[in-house]
Amino acid sequence: MSKDMNNNIILIGFMGCGKSSLGVRLSYRLRWPLTDTDKMIERRNRMTVSEIFGRYGEEAFRQMETQCLERLLGRKDPQVIAVGGGLPLREANRELLGKLGTVVYLRVKAETVCVRLAGDTTRPLLSGDRPEEKVRSLMRERSGIYESIADIIVDTDDRNIDDIADEVLELRAAGN
Repeated sequence: MSKDMNNNIILIGFMGCGKSSLGVRLSYRLRWPLTDTDKMIERRNRMTVSEIFGRYGEEAFRQMETQCLERLLGRKDPQVIAVGGGLPLREANRELLGKLGTVVYLRVKAETVCVRLAGDTTRPLLSGDRPEEKVRSLMRERSGIYESIADIIVDTDDRNIDDIADEVLELRAAGN
């Protein structure tokens, strides 16, 4: 993927893979600001992602994600960007991610996601019956997309955040 002038690190992956935690750690280590696209959208709309889904639907939220990425393209200083798990599903978003910088896919197993998100009621796509089945189904749909746009793929199961951060920074420095 051709990288324009943007030197950002973009974290993608399924919900519960560690994007937010790793984003904080990389931001601290690099002394770069951290932008979480979901939080950016929540602030801009003065409501939670769940409320946006409930009021306007998933398609409207996905459009908000695209607008968020377009705004981020205008920023000059490097930053760590953590995106929502569904953001890369739109073709337009995949193109924008490639222009923003190095895309890092944090790969995780379904079992790990289920353990990490047990009892989390803030995830609109996991509400209702049989969340583990939904996780497996969504992961099957999304993993190929994540892999297709990733410059770096890092497995996060059973690893601490510092080891994951070390691997991301080493692979990025090596140009992988």
